[in-house]
Amino acid sequence: MQQHLVISAIGHEQPGLLKELTSAILDSGCSIEDSRMVLLGTKFTIQLLVSGSWSAVAKLEAMLPGLKQRLTLTILSKRTEARSRNRTLMPYAVEAISINQPGIIHELTYFFANRNITIEELSTRCYPAPHTEAPLFSVSLIIHLPADLSIAVLREQFMELCDNLNLDAILEPIRGR
Repeated sequence: MQQHLVISAIGHEQPGLLKELTSAILDSGCSIEDSRMVLLGTKFTIQLLVSGSWSAVAKLEAMLPGLKQRLTLTILSKRTEARSRNRTLMPYAVEAISINQPGIIHELTYFFANRNITIEELSTRCYPAPHTEAPLFSVSLIIHLPADLSIAVLREQFMELCDNLNLDAILEPIRGR
């Protein structure tokens, strides 16, 4: 029976960090099922979902304190279970861009939470606009919509919210997921 472990690590950016983490996972007999890695400022951050036999996951858990010390990382880990896919939910992508302003993420997450819509992924980025250097903000979400939800009504409400926030946005189905 496969066991699952979520690992979250943060530390100073340094060459070879990913190699060290993935080597430990491989050496323990585990596999990476899902991951996200990004440099935030000068910090390296990663979230991993690994799987393996009970003994492989236990071996990896035993290796984490040594990795933490050797690589000067903050590492958190927690056992979890495989996520079951709900076939009645439809995956949609949300993309929005605007001038950077406080509260955009709050407004978007509030909008979807009030409709009991699950946000599976969220990614944001601030960057200067070409030519003008105006501060721009982009957000990407993957949401899961119940099959019985009226997409037309949701899209209309979402576009009204985006107009009020001065966001250029799309809400479209994800194919093949």
